[in-house]
Amino acid sequence: MVKISVLQHAPSAHLPARPGDPTPTSRNLDPLMHPFARARERTRALNAVKMERMFAKPFIASLEGHVDAVETMARKPETLDIVASGSWDGGLIVHDVSRRSRLLHIEDAHKGKVSGVCFGQGARLLSCGVDRNIKLWDSHKGFEEATEEDESGAGPSKRKPLSIFPGKAAFNSIDHHRYDPLFATASNLVQVWDETKSAAISNLTLPTSTETVTAVKFNLAEASVLASIGSDRSFTLYDIRTGKAERRIIMQMRSNALSWSPTFPTTVLLASEDHNLYTFDIRQLNTPSQIYKGHVAAVMSCDWSPTGLEFVSGGWDRTVRIWKEGVGSQPEVYHTKRMQRVMSTLYTGDSRFVLSGSDDGNVRIWKAHASDKLGIVTARERAAIEYRQSLKARWKADAEVNKIARTRHLPKPVYKAAQLKRTMLDAQRVKEERRRKHSRAGENKPKAERKKIVIAEQS
Repeated sequence: MVKISVLQHAPSAHLPARPGDPTPTSRNLDPLMHPFARARERTRALNAVKMERMFAKPFIASLEGHVDAVETMARKPETLDIVASGSWDGGLIVHDVSRRSRLLHIEDAHKGKVSGVCFGQGARLLSCGVDRNIKLWDSHKGFEEATEEDESGAGPSKRKPLSIFPGKAAFNSIDHHRYDPLFATASNLVQVWDETKSAAISNLTLPTSTETVTAVKFNLAEASVLASIGSDRSFTLYDIRTGKAERRIIMQMRSNALSWSPTFPTTVLLASEDHNLYTFDIRQLNTPSQIYKGHVAAVMSCDWSPTGLEFVSGGWDRTVRIWKEGVGSQPEVYHTKRMQRVMSTLYTGDSRFVLSGSDDGNVRIWKAHASDKLGIVTARERAAIEYRQSLKARWKADAEVNKIARTRHLPKPVYKAAQLKRTMLDAQRVKEERRRKHSRAGENKPKAERKKIVIAEQS
């Protein structure tokens, strides 16, 4: 009798468990069996980063309606896509970003420019301007009218405000309390108002300050804490419970905008005239926690992403830049041929899109991540996207992958200005080194960049 040896395999290891399931595959994971695995992975990483740059088309649409510079924008709380914008032409528009339509359009909301806008409780909208008036609007009627009309949205409205709060000086900024019917304004001083009263209920100022307050913001977590920036290069913290200024710092150059972090209540972001952005921890205001360098002209606006991981800035150099929190260089840069100086920037509620308002009167919608696909993404596509992202993260130290990932096309004036700025900073550094070299030992000690920002602190 001949003995026959038979190789037996368990069907469960080689056949699908259920109809429609993929056929199981067996792989030998021994690295010696795959000598070219690393080279293949590097090629895939190169392809992934090239595809990212190929598909980087961030501009989505432009929301028209204003005929002059868009000075200010505000997002409606607890919504993803309702945004109000105010312009130098005195007009006020409430946009539906997802439908790219106008829900409310008030042509002559103010005489002169609209300098501040914010949403109150419910569907109430507050605006202020250089005509020394604060106006409270009911935007809910505008929403109802827009749903009844066609997709083109609401036309100019002759709507009258619910109430008018007269002031003694031109207003520069306005912000609403998160829970109470209170709002704060910035003019030659910081004032706190109640929606039910026609006059300010509190004046917040330091006895020694004589500056014009340019912006004011309530803290998102501790709603009674208020921050302001002024034309005398100051940043001031107030507490509306005590009704006085708590702390104040004077910086090297004035700030143009501020924004509180949504995830770290003690972190505040300042957009400065010296082309940089600074994050401060308000518990320690003598030095900034991070400096963000990239703009080649004054930074005019800034806003945090709702996730707190990124923020957007707009500058006098006609660019919009998106920064990662804690990474002070190499931001994402957005620009177009027609976009002029960017006066206001804003994130949508889902942090997927960025809005910018500029001197040319347009509100532009951008992707927060330039190469993101809009529309439905299948599970297979999502898996491929995540695999490419992991490859880019794993191979980011590779010289060629890194070069492709960080290369950005810039307009010629911005590129030349950055080149000139770099030359000037290098010359300044060399000059300081030579001065220190030819001075008595210990006479001129080098000072850290962060220590130079804040000149004085008052409390």
